[in-house]
Amino acid sequence: MRSLFIKQPAMGVPEYASSSLHYAWKSIRSPMVVPILKLAAILCSVMSIMLFIERVSMATTILMVKLLRRKRYTKYKLDAMKQDLERNRGYPMVLIQIPMYNEKEVYKLSIGAACALSWPSDRLIVQVLDDSTNEVLKELVELECLKWIDKGVNVKYETRRNRNGYKAGALKEGLEKQYVKDCEFVAIFDADFQPEEDYLWRTIPYLLENPKLGLVQARWKFVNADECLMTRLQEMSLDYHFSVEQEVGSSTYSFFGFNGTAGVWRIQAINDAGGWKDRTTVEDMDLAVRASLKGWEFVFVGDVAVKNELPSTFKAYRFQQHRWSCGPANLFKKMTKEIIFCDRVSTFKRFHLVYAFFFVRKIVAHWVTFFFYCIVIPTSVIVPEITLKKEIAIYIPATITILNAVCTPRSLHLLVFWILFENVMSLHRTKAAIIGLLEANRVNEWVVTEKLGNTMKQKNNARSSKTPKFRFTERIHPLEIIMGMFMLHCAIYDLLFGHDHFYIYLLLQAGAFFTMGFGQMGTFVPN
Repeated sequence: MRSLFIKQPAMGVPEYASSSLHYAWKSIRSPMVVPILKLAAILCSVMSIMLFIERVSMATTILMVKLLRRKRYTKYKLDAMKQDLERNRGYPMVLIQIPMYNEKEVYKLSIGAACALSWPSDRLIVQVLDDSTNEVLKELVELECLKWIDKGVNVKYETRRNRNGYKAGALKEGLEKQYVKDCEFVAIFDADFQPEEDYLWRTIPYLLENPKLGLVQARWKFVNADECLMTRLQEMSLDYHFSVEQEVGSSTYSFFGFNGTAGVWRIQAINDAGGWKDRTTVEDMDLAVRASLKGWEFVFVGDVAVKNELPSTFKAYRFQQHRWSCGPANLFKKMTKEIIFCDRVSTFKRFHLVYAFFFVRKIVAHWVTFFFYCIVIPTSVIVPEITLKKEIAIYIPATITILNAVCTPRSLHLLVFWILFENVMSLHRTKAAIIGLLEANRVNEWVVTEKLGNTMKQKNNARSSKTPKFRFTERIHPLEIIMGMFMLHCAIYDLLFGHDHFYIYLLLQAGAFFTMGFGQMGTFVPN
């Protein structure tokens, strides 16, 4: 009689099922999870190949550039141009812009370095654009400017009633000042950048020699690269950016993204491109793309390095990476149509901009790192229906990693740490890129990267090394902890039931997520 009213389900509940959760997973795995995961694996494999081809092509290009000595800036005879400039005394008027916002630890360093630049004093204006909200600090910055004015330097201290447009707004209003009308070039330095005295002598001549040049970009030199493991890993990524991406863009396409600082612009190029705009959080890249579409050329001078500071706290680094990932994705959405239909530049250059510069480097690179190495590969361990080829899962990422790491030979022994660190950061970069494409909340969030001041930190460390107070809200990161638990679960499953050795990678990656999830990364600053 009982069998007439209660029928057993077609699939049947496994006799040894440990829980309803296990049964639910078995029920949805084949009809739902497996097809989605297979599709994700295919898409990630395609993206991996796209990224692989782009990295190999850049590596081949930079190798040829170095072997044939075809770096673009070496074609110019800098010494001869400098001698000609000194002989004719036709020094152009140069504006130095230093945008800052509550830069307590570094304002003296940046203002001092800019005021010490070797250039005729009557042909140089140092413009300090102070958007600080701390009234005491504003007074200190103004006093620092007055000190250099007393020494004969033409310093202009400018403030605003609001922070409209953030950095882009400050730079735009700075160029609108009456005393800037006679300036031909503008050099921009963020508040933690300290150019060498001969910086202008090693950059301005290029702009004087070639009237088509709109921008001369110098590379960055990191004063605190050895401060902690996180700064060493950042150095590896940025060295690749300057040594390969910027150099290849300069030598082959005459285009690369302006880094927002340590560069000299021809003011005419800025005006021709429509000036500074605050529609994204990457106003520097926005200006560079628009200027390039107007026909202006850029040159990257790799042997001119400007000292600056890497963010050494995980909080500061996360905010910086959100801005650097969200902004390009948002700009890509806004400018794709304009780039495609611009008939002023070649089809090849337009293709490079849309496909390589934006899509592969700013979108695909983040997505494939997170979705493939942090989602698809771990999930394939607990879904045996999914098989991944070693060429896609191991050999391609290994090649990409090696190509990146060779740019910083002194840190080759940190290669494994760099891989794990980049995979964790891909979580935030992917989220930021999606926010940028969808123009969701935080799309225009602008948080100035916190700077601690290398000199001050050394003095403080020498005086005392107090244990910082534990701040729960700043040190605990739930997303990283959740990902760490997921990785750990997959690692244990593979260790117990798997037939490969993915658990080695998964255990290491889980450890990296937990390390950063519990705030054990970067410099700890006492409360």
